[in-house]
Amino acid sequence: MKDYQKGLKDGLPVGLGYFSVSFAFGVAAVQAGLSVFAAVMISLTNLTSAGQLAGLSVIASAGSMIEMAATQIVINLRYALMSVSLSQKLDGSVRLGDRFLMAFGNTDEIFAIASGRPGKVRAAYFYGLMTLPILCWTGGTFLGAAAGAVLPQSVLSALGVAIYAMFVAIILPAAKRSAAVACVVLGAAALSSCFAWVPVLRQVPDGFAIILCAVAAAAAGAWLRPLKEEA
Repeated sequence: MKDYQKGLKDGLPVGLGYFSVSFAFGVAAVQAGLSVFAAVMISLTNLTSAGQLAGLSVIASAGSMIEMAATQIVINLRYALMSVSLSQKLDGSVRLGDRFLMAFGNTDEIFAIASGRPGKVRAAYFYGLMTLPILCWTGGTFLGAAAGAVLPQSVLSALGVAIYAMFVAIILPAAKRSAAVACVVLGAAALSSCFAWVPVLRQVPDGFAIILCAVAAAAAGAWLRPLKEEA
């Protein structure tokens, strides 16, 4: 119980941050034509802001299931790598069933907190760590979707910008610290603009455009500015 309570305390700031972002996602989901129930179920069964926003674009453009699957694999592949890394820090008492449940809540922020915790990570602590982020992510989506169903369009348009502002806030600090990251970001933005404005490229479905931009920009960055190997 002490481990669980400690996890709850450590997860509170993450949950509060998730609430504001998921509120914006709920608004965007309703604007895309989804029901309040559908928006809430998406957030309850997923825990990925970038993946959900990309998936929302695929849904809004009536993309195929293959397009959706490929988009989610590319965007969320990092979670598999983080789970492998975190598995080396788990306490020996963590069972296989616990590992599957913990993998569901292994987001960027939760991974960072769990990885930085001194000593081994027990299942009870991780469950406490993921409880409030999941509740806040789902609850924020519900409130945003419910508000999106009744608020005037002028207010919805303003709120719809919030989720994009969140991604800008994530990208800018990393781009300021690294010229390589800044180049990758600018390259991805340039490619995305091409898919939005060039007549031939505009025919590419949104989901595949996201995949191509992400993979091409990342590959170019890895080739032109590779990370130096550490001793």
